[in-house]
Amino acid sequence: MDDVKDLVKADLEALAAAPAEERATRAGRMLSWHQEVVGEISRLRREALDELIASGYTPKELAKMLSMTRSRVDQLLSSGPKPERALFGTAAVTVAIGGKWETRTDGTGGPNVKPSAVLSAPALAAFNLISETCADYGLKASSEIVPPPGMVRLTRSNLIVMASPRLLPLVGQVLEADENLGFGTNDKGWYLIDRATGTDYWSPADDGESADYGYVGRLPRPDGKGTFLYVAGIHAMGTLGVAHYLCEHVTDLYQQVKTKRWSALVKCTYDPGSRTIESSELVTPIYIDK
Repeated sequence: MDDVKDLVKADLEALAAAPAEERATRAGRMLSWHQEVVGEISRLRREALDELIASGYTPKELAKMLSMTRSRVDQLLSSGPKPERALFGTAAVTVAIGGKWETRTDGTGGPNVKPSAVLSAPALAAFNLISETCADYGLKASSEIVPPPGMVRLTRSNLIVMASPRLLPLVGQVLEADENLGFGTNDKGWYLIDRATGTDYWSPADDGESADYGYVGRLPRPDGKGTFLYVAGIHAMGTLGVAHYLCEHVTDLYQQVKTKRWSALVKCTYDPGSRTIESSELVTPIYIDK
């Protein structure tokens, strides 16, 4: 703890000695970073208190242990970031989504304008669902369209990636780190694999049914300095279905996986007219990396 205090003191002294323009910009960055740190420390404290309560401690006993009043302990147990928000991230979240090229005319009968990367309607709906859920947990989520050939930058904190390896082939390489689940492809198309049971999951949508399968899990960053959350269906409606399951089961999922690496496969059904999800459920166990 003293080492941390010394580092903060040195940063403040360096900030105070900087020219005004540099001091203003650096102070803003430092405030933002420290607010993120304070938020995460508060979340970890609330999680620890919840665990102690679950193990049998009473609020009165916690107050004595922490040298606090009973009312302060009650306040801490009901305020601050919810522990399960770490399922998405610990600060502002970036949702990187694989896009496709779309070329539109200029509307005057002239030549085509430059192609732009766009999202499918289900992918946009999946982002909106995740963004709204993140907001419920005090996290801001912003979207980033990854154009073909899908070279998404994975070496970032608080990152969620959406779209199958068909659009994001770099993620397909990272998926090889998952010993239990993954995507496969052959001349018939893409499918999902449960390697633990030897089961292949082909999309019912390919046979005209209003259903799809998808993958959800936390994968390792290529630089080995963290993980990112991955959400992907065989088709776009599968991605929306996985997002639906994720957002409907935040607390249950976090209680099982915390911030470990994990993965599972989800099946969803949807209304073919409105393209809204009707149901989403696990079809495999939640595999957790020990």
